[in-house]
Amino acid sequence: MMTKTLDTAAANPGRRRFKGRLRAGTTLAMLAVMVLLPLVLPSATLATEILIFAMAALACNLLLGFTGLLSFGQAIFFGAGAYISALAMIHLDAGLIGALLIAVVAGCVLALGVGMLCIRRKGIYFVMLTLALTQMAYFLAYTLSDWTGGDNGLLDVPRPPLAVGETTLISFASPLAFYALVATLFALIYVVARRITDSPFGSTLLAIRENEQRASALGYDTRLFKIMVFVLSGGITALAGALYGMLLNFVPLSNIELLMSEQILIMTIIGGTGSLFGSLLGAGAIVLLGDLLSSIWPRWMLLLGVALIAVVIFMRGGLWGGLSSLLERRRGNHAEPHKEASHD
Repeated sequence: MMTKTLDTAAANPGRRRFKGRLRAGTTLAMLAVMVLLPLVLPSATLATEILIFAMAALACNLLLGFTGLLSFGQAIFFGAGAYISALAMIHLDAGLIGALLIAVVAGCVLALGVGMLCIRRKGIYFVMLTLALTQMAYFLAYTLSDWTGGDNGLLDVPRPPLAVGETTLISFASPLAFYALVATLFALIYVVARRITDSPFGSTLLAIRENEQRASALGYDTRLFKIMVFVLSGGITALAGALYGMLLNFVPLSNIELLMSEQILIMTIIGGTGSLFGSLLGAGAIVLLGDLLSSIWPRWMLLLGVALIAVVIFMRGGLWGGLSSLLERRRGNHAEPHKEASHD
């Protein structure tokens, strides 16, 4: 199988070059989308929400798309990041950077514990463990109502400025200023994630996704690699949760329930598993559809289910897979006349 893949790649260097250019172009496309979002959407708040969920979907993609781990535990890290950063700002008077760092560390620590427990099992048992832990986290947050607000959520979450001592450098009170902060963080995470997935570490994750037994036979500690990607994903997801709490000035209990994990997974699948840029496409599609359809029909989630079924059946690579296939077909159509001319 491996020899056949290598022979195919060697026989079609033009396709390989096209794939490389397409991957490189996604970074520029991501930057262009971030610039255009607040200009073409009705509000900067909606654009900010898209980038926050794109961050969470990207983190989920590191697990599902690059490592093959279907986890329903993303809501644990998303909700924990939101709650812990908000509590740090309210009770400890933490600043912006401090609150975000606390959220990231908390997400990494929780992901370390969840990962060490869940990767002891594979397949459906792994999935069920992450689902059970999410339910436990939800009821824990519901029970600790003195800290989390219970059903009412955690109210009066501040959006602190970037400050040094008593001097305010940048205020994020306006939606556009806060969008700029979220866009900067998303761009940094995207670039770092791209470097990671293109590194030997990323290649090992892909090897684990394709055939974990073979990767283990080659000498890789697959459990260690899965724990490491769990920690990375948990930290990024917790950062997204912290930013979401600041965006809403409120942390609802729904941030840590199973439905949040499902929403992040749907964004990842619709955008395209194994594609970092697809995470942005999936988050944008779901957030925009929700904003549009919810004002038309209260049961708009039914339409979302139909969309997900259509993607799974007709567009196995998600939105990004469909877009890249279209671009490749157009490239082939343009290249064919040149090929015929060269033979004449």
